[in-house]
Amino acid sequence: MTQTAPHRRARAEIDLGALRANVRTLRARVAPHVQMMAVVKADAYGHGAVRCARAALDAGATWLGTATPHEALALRAAGLREARIMCWLWTPGDPWAEGIEAGLDMSVSGTWALREVTEAAQAVGRPARVQLKADTGLGRNGCQPADWPELVTEALKAEAQGLVRVTGLWSHFACADEPGHPSIPAQLDVFRTMLDHAEKAGVRPEVRHIANSPATLTLPEAHFDLVRPGIAMYGVSPDPAVGTSAELGLRPVMSLKASVALVKRVPGGHGVSYGHHYVTPGETTLGLIPLGYADGVPRHASGRGPVLVGDRVRTVAGRVAMDQFVVDLDGDLPEAGTEAVLFGPGDRGEPTAQDWAVAADTIAYEIVTRIGARVPRVYVGE
Repeated sequence: MTQTAPHRRARAEIDLGALRANVRTLRARVAPHVQMMAVVKADAYGHGAVRCARAALDAGATWLGTATPHEALALRAAGLREARIMCWLWTPGDPWAEGIEAGLDMSVSGTWALREVTEAAQAVGRPARVQLKADTGLGRNGCQPADWPELVTEALKAEAQGLVRVTGLWSHFACADEPGHPSIPAQLDVFRTMLDHAEKAGVRPEVRHIANSPATLTLPEAHFDLVRPGIAMYGVSPDPAVGTSAELGLRPVMSLKASVALVKRVPGGHGVSYGHHYVTPGETTLGLIPLGYADGVPRHASGRGPVLVGDRVRTVAGRVAMDQFVVDLDGDLPEAGTEAVLFGPGDRGEPTAQDWAVAADTIAYEIVTRIGARVPRVYVGE
């Protein structure tokens, strides 16, 4: 859902100017020959895939990355026909033929996927662009080192038959957001070994890549031919251990705002929200915020989530409900309709997504990505 004017109930403001600035900042971290893939999976981490993809390309990204083929095909359908688009989370029976026709780069982690994509290429009558993924230690998708020679051999056979073009070799870090973690150099060593095997066997990839957001920011030795920033592009630090957004030169793109729906006086000893986990310590005023866990406000932040109302940061009082939660206003009487800011860049003293992550015992990725579809996205900075 997109609005061209602020929505009164609630809205997620998406600052595309900040996103473009973040892309330029990240580009400045890598050598001129290194390409950038703007990762826009999960609806651009909740920010809106199409608008963010266009802004990222305008700012210097040359590739787009998605998890599912359906996300990638939606970008093509929205008119993004020239950019290279890679998608990496395939399951048996997925739309390989449509991916080939759309010119997608499709990740292959095992022989079953190579078999399905070559069958689709035969049916379509044109070669598929595939990138072979190596499991260098993350233990999720990707081909294990012991199975890598077979996958490379079969991919080269398919390439010789004109069914595929092996365009990339890639992997993904497990702990790049933990500077100094011993798995980081270990994964790089495994990746280099697997690259060496594939290239000696005859693979001539267009790109080799392993660097996610934290590796883009802190590991120049991992940049290879392409970097894949995701969360950093949206101005959120991958982890406080890597640095704050401000320290990294990034600006958060999303601000989550709502209008206070009701303000009322209540006596001391008054229970608030389900279960009465908060009871007013004395006479006070309560403010009702019309956002809840159905909108992506984490229930785990009940009693802890911070909200800026007026010029003061308040705390969620009691449980977050499906559609709403309450803050104790300590006797203040803002008018109904006063703006409440759950998170933003922090310029006005408002909380950030990282503050909510701490309150909910999670990561900032989850805070921005989970904001639901009934919260309109309002785009600024175009």
